[in-house]
Amino acid sequence: MIRLRWGIGVLGASVVMLVSGCAWNGLNSVSLPGAAGRGEGSFTVVIEMPDVTSISPNSPVMVNDVTVGSISAIETDNWKAKVTVSLDGSVVLPANSTAKIGQTSLLGSKHVALAPPVGVAPEGQLTEGSVISLASAGVYPTTEEALTALSLVLNGGGLAQIQSITTELNAALGGRTGSVRDLLSQMDTLTATLDRQREAMVTTMENLDVFAGEINAQRDVLGKALEVLDPALAELTDQRVALTTALDSVGRFGDVGTDLVNSTREDVKANLAALEPTLQKVVEAGPDLINNLGNLSTFPFPQTTIDDGMRGDYTNLWALIDLTTNRLQSGLGFGTPFGAPQSAVTGAGPVDPMTAPLNALEGGR
Repeated sequence: MIRLRWGIGVLGASVVMLVSGCAWNGLNSVSLPGAAGRGEGSFTVVIEMPDVTSISPNSPVMVNDVTVGSISAIETDNWKAKVTVSLDGSVVLPANSTAKIGQTSLLGSKHVALAPPVGVAPEGQLTEGSVISLASAGVYPTTEEALTALSLVLNGGGLAQIQSITTELNAALGGRTGSVRDLLSQMDTLTATLDRQREAMVTTMENLDVFAGEINAQRDVLGKALEVLDPALAELTDQRVALTTALDSVGRFGDVGTDLVNSTREDVKANLAALEPTLQKVVEAGPDLINNLGNLSTFPFPQTTIDDGMRGDYTNLWALIDLTTNRLQSGLGFGTPFGAPQSAVTGAGPVDPMTAPLNALEGGR
């Protein structure tokens, strides 16, 4: 009996000495024999975690819900957790894989889930000493967080107002079912039309983008144009009173013109009616007038005389024009105060256009 007590005491002292000589953090701090990822060929990977929640050393590490390793150590570094996991040598994952803390079931234990990146091309491969950065790590929502969010919706959220919303909708739509149905039909038609015009709308937006680009490219030119327009606008502002007065005068002139037209309308109509017989006679004399106009170019001989009586391509013509003062006074001024006295004018007898040139030639000899 004495020997047994001594043995227990020695064993207790040995255990106390062993515990005092090592860091004892419970059974989780001791590597369990046979744990996943601790065998031959295994390797370690460091994961930077924002929050380790309730995971602990020896918690499993899974890939596609298959245990491939375990957590060997958890440390803190600069306000973030560094989780060291030990993986089986058969694990092949990209170097940019993601790591999240999940839960095996609703009330199950926590684990670390590794997975290839989503939406990003895989890069490299996880090897001994690889680090999964904080940007690729995270935590799945826990059961407690889900229940907390649900309680917030049920108690302090908008769920309690659903009855009020339903009541108000019933009151708003009551007796207006046909109108609402017609509105929905029109909205459906509008949506279909917009869908058919989608390419045209996209093309228009692209053209507007090109137009905006052209405007942006001509920004300096537009700026200079605006700078030039500014003095012109200032001048228009200074001349506003004069322009307003001019426009007002134009308006008064239009009123006067309207009154004049109204007052002379009957006279104009009477004058046009009186002019009608004259115009009718001009129309009746039109053929003769047109035929006689042709003789002006061959005056004093008509075209028929030239065609029948004169052969050749030219005709000699002598003309004697008397521009003396006495002749002009007696001719143009006859019967007026500017006319010559009523006395015989020497040498002012009638002139024969056919013999005058010959007489002039003979007199010259």
